[in-house]
Amino acid sequence: MTAIHQRHSALTPTEQRIASHVLDDPQSAVENSITQLAAASGTSVASIARFTQSIGFSGYPDFRRALAAELDRSESDRERFQVSAGDVSREDDAITTIRKIAFAEASAIERTARQIDIAELERAVNAVRTARRIDIYGAASSGLAAQDLEQKLHRAGLVAQARTDLHLALTGAALLDTRDVAIAISHSGRTLEIVQSAEVAGAAGATTIAITNNPRSPLARVCDLVLVTAVSESSFRSGAMSSRMAQLAVLDFLYTRIAQADYDTIAENLQRTYNAVTAHRID
Repeated sequence: MTAIHQRHSALTPTEQRIASHVLDDPQSAVENSITQLAAASGTSVASIARFTQSIGFSGYPDFRRALAAELDRSESDRERFQVSAGDVSREDDAITTIRKIAFAEASAIERTARQIDIAELERAVNAVRTARRIDIYGAASSGLAAQDLEQKLHRAGLVAQARTDLHLALTGAALLDTRDVAIAISHSGRTLEIVQSAEVAGAAGATTIAITNNPRSPLARVCDLVLVTAVSESSFRSGAMSSRMAQLAVLDFLYTRIAQADYDTIAENLQRTYNAVTAHRID
């Protein structure tokens, strides 16, 4: 189901109808043949085949296996968090609400960790750790993730700046060159300002890295490297919270691998920056 959420905006109207049917009753998709699913969704066998390929699978059998595995993991996770199927509702009490949000956020991080492209992550690590300068673009909640990465890289001794203002992002991107890296963060991958900033940075020669939930989004298409989160949207803004947690997880993967690669230098920088603020802590 995660793959459906990730690629939903890029699907055709017919494929979106199939997607809605699967999301409404995923268990039936696991149990039904391709012919049965086509009949139930009011489409054709050919449309089902195209749908499964559009969301990243080789065919219907591959899709059914992946969906069954995801449903099994989800059921196990729900038992662990003691929550029933379904999103937060207005009738939920405080403890149920807390458990459902914790379930959504933990699941987002676990799914993201399972599907992260390790080779792509390592290419991003090498690009960032050798960059002269790192610009980080993000708006709204993705801007908070950008600021978090800026703080981490700054303490590590790298020249990094989060640019959450469009004009500053564009003017800064125009001054980058082949020695630099631009990291663009957008859950949907469709935020105009972030896509434009990545385009300008790429045109200037910088290596561009997208962090997005949609691997086929406009942002993913304009960037050199793409790191994908795995978040399913939900109501009451818990989808937005989960997307931010998944983004922060990917940024932690990236930062930690950089710190491991340059351990001695970064460990020393972290100690020096810690010492610099020690006097401002209350005993």
